[in-house]
Formats: sequence, structure tokens, C-alpha cells
Amino acid sequence: MSRLFGSVRSRATLGATLVVAVALVAAGAAVLLSLRANLTGEAGTRAERSAQAVASELAARTPLDQLSGLDAEDTPVQIVDEDGVLLAASEDLERISGTGTPEVTPAPARSDGDDDGDDGDDRSGRSDDDDRDDGSLAPGEIAQGASYTNGTATVDGDTEDYRFAAVEVETPDRGRLTVHAGAPLAAEHSAVGTALTSMLIGFPLLLGVVAAVTWLVTGRALRPVEGIRREMAAITASEDLRRRVPEPATHDEIARLARTTNATLAALESSVERQRRFVADASHELRSPIASLRTQLEVAAAHPELLDLDGAVEDTVRLQNLAADLLLLARLDAGERPAGTRVDLAALAREAAAGRESVTVDAEAVEVSGSRGQLGRVLANLLDNAQRHARERITVSVRREGDQAVVGVADDGEGVADADRERIFERFVRLDAARSRDEGGAGLGLAIARDVAVRHGGTLTAGAAPAGGALFELRLPLAGADRGTPPA
Repeated sequence: MSRLFGSVRSRATLGATLVVAVALVAAGAAVLLSLRANLTGEAGTRAERSAQAVASELAARTPLDQLSGLDAEDTPVQIVDEDGVLLAASEDLERISGTGTPEVTPAPARSDGDDDGDDGDDRSGRSDDDDRDDGSLAPGEIAQGASYTNGTATVDGDTEDYRFAAVEVETPDRGRLTVHAGAPLAAEHSAVGTALTSMLIGFPLLLGVVAAVTWLVTGRALRPVEGIRREMAAITASEDLRRRVPEPATHDEIARLARTTNATLAALESSVERQRRFVADASHELRSPIASLRTQLEVAAAHPELLDLDGAVEDTVRLQNLAADLLLLARLDAGERPAGTRVDLAALAREAAAGRESVTVDAEAVEVSGSRGQLGRVLANLLDNAQRHARERITVSVRREGDQAVVGVADDGEGVADADRERIFERFVRLDAARSRDEGGAGLGLAIARDVAVRHGGTLTAGAAPAGGALFELRLPLAGADRGTPPA
């Protein structure tokens, strides 16, 4: 069962079918109840008209054996007095229920002595004025409205359900009488049964149509998703991140999913390519100092007197620094978050400039939140870069701008061309191709500085200094400000 409904298409079809089924059942029940109520009401109206007709004849002193309403074949009628005694009933009436009395045979007529009384009074001993005063009917008056009941009656051997209406009439000679007249409910039962049969036949067919249409429409709507899935499976199997999933020519959620998937693939391709270049460049950068150090050691092993100890130490230090840079970049790429300690940038700038020639520090006390070691590494890398290009003077400034701390490192060198102001932050990039690796480094200092700045929720940009050289500006949110979420 879980496998049968394990797809979105199956669940959508089942859900739509269930919703329509519930709606159809509710609507069908409402229709049947309304139809039954209407037909029952019509039967009650017919029964009331029949009872009113008989009551009118009784009010006109028509003898019981001459009442026309007792001859109707489909309308059983009973006439009952105040004591519940049956005075008259329809011909061929064999059995009845649901009325005032189950009797079908009228009681014997009473003698004239039973009707003795004063000339001015009725059978109940009340005068006409008394009847009018207490709201009762006057002689010859028929009560407004009727009461209704359901029951059965057997007429000439046929038993059916009936809707009975009871109408009261005040007769001049017999007192208060109640006329019970019935109308058959066969039409109501037939109509309700026909409607129910039609629903039982039509509802399954309609549900089948709804299920089929939902299945087809859902399949057509999810077809692009299946295309995306197949392409993603092919990309995973081939490990070719240059491939992209198909984007449908629509503007719905699936099209946006495809575009987002392709954007994710592009970012993943860029990340993998960047990682490959990083590994290749790191291997290339490590090869030179290792080869140089090995050569010096091999020469020293054969000719100890030719050992260049200073050169070996320099290569070892360079190798150590390069390894430290690569390790820091690896930690940054892994998403290492900086510590949340408060760091005084002014004090940090003075520490980084201490012992360096021609460096001027103009700083105000500004605190940021982050890693003191990593931020110190940023300032050190910026000062190292400035010292390689400055002619005479380097200026370090620390100031506050709004909710940001700004650190500027400016030199009076040749500056950085506009076209290169972003490229210099790429890893292993050297603008001076003829510069030696010993003097220019591995091209990781500025890349590390920008990555650290981004991890701290800030930015690092290159521009032009007032003295004509390069100006690097580090912007960080002040301590306590929202740094946002650093990119991965």
C-alpha cells in the first residue's frame, strides 16, 4: 500500500478523488433530503385539501353517508368526534395507522336522547358566546391550518404509506369533529428511490472520471519534474557538473525549481573548479620550496662545505608560511565561524604596525566582534602587501562610519589598475609576472584577507589612495551589530 501511494501523482489522485467523493455524498444527501421534504410537503398539501373539502361538507350539515370525500380511492378519510369515536370512514378502508384512531368501522349511531339539551346550548353545554369568548370555533367554522402525521393505510387490499392531515371543524349538529385525510407517499418514495439509484450509478462513474483526469493532469504537470530527476541522476552518475537540467517554458513553481537547480549546479561547478585549481596551484607552489630544500640538503650531504644554511632556513620558513596559509584557507572553505570575542581594531592596528618602517597609524577606538587572530592576520597581510609596493610611506587608519568600523591601509606606490582591483583577491594571483616568488609570495595574502573579512560579515575592497597608491578598505560591523549570515 505504501508503494502504491508512494508517488505524488498517486497521492494527488487519491486526495482529489476523496475530496470529490465527500462533496458528492454531502450534495447527494442534501438533494435527497430536500426532494423528500418537498414531496412530503406536497403530499401534506393534497391531504389538507381533501380534509378541508370534507370539513366544508360537514359544516354545511351534509349527512355522513352523503359525504363525497369518502368515495375517493386514493385518499383514506376518517371522521372522529371529540371523544375519539370514529363516526365515518372511507369505503374499502381495511386498516390504518398514524391517525387519531386505528378503527376503520364507524361506531353505531346514537339515539336522539343522547342529544338532549337546552335549545340555546350545543352538545358541550356551552353557548355560542362562550365559544367565541374562549377562542373556540363557532358552529360551521373550520379551523385554520392542519396537523400532519405519517402512517400507513390498507385500501381494498393495497397497503401504502400516507401523509395524513387532520382538520378540525365545529358542526352545528355534531359538535367538534376532526377530519383525517391522507395522500399517498408512493410518488415520494419512487422519486427518492429513482434519485438514489441515479446517484449510486452516477457517482462511481463521476469519481472514475475525476480520478482519471487528475491522474492525467498530475502526470502532465509532473513530467518536467521527472525530466529534472533523470538529468540529476545522469549528472550524479557521470560527475559532469557542466550539464544542466531542462527548464520548462512556463512560469510556475517547477520552472523556478529548475532554474534554482541549475543555479545550484553552476555554484557547485564553480566551487569544484575552484577547489581543483586550489589543489593544483597549491601543489605547484609547494613543489618549488620543497625541490629547493631537497637540492640544498643533497648538496650538503655530498659537500658539507657547500651547505647554504641561510637559504635552507628561508625555504623552510617559506614552506611553513605557505602551509599555514593553505591550512587557514582550508578552514575558511570548510565554513569555520570566527569567535565572538570583542576586538579593539585600533590596538590591533598598532600591534600589526609595530616594528615596521614608514608606517603611520591614525586610529580611534573601535570594537568589532570576531577572531582576534584572524583579524590580525588580515592587517598583517595588508601591511605586507603595502610594504612590497610603497615608495616611502604607509598609512593605517581606523574610524567609525555609522554602524561599521573602517580600516584603511594606503601606500604611495603605483596603485592597482581598475581592471585588476577584483582579480588581485583571487588565490595564487600575482600582477607582476616577472616578480620572483621569494619577493612576491604565493599570491594568497589578499585572498586570505578577503575570505576572513567575509567570514566576519564584512568586506575588503581595493581602490586609489589620496597619495596615488593603493588603498585597501576593510569594513566590519561594530560589536553588537547584526553581522548577517556569512556565505558558505
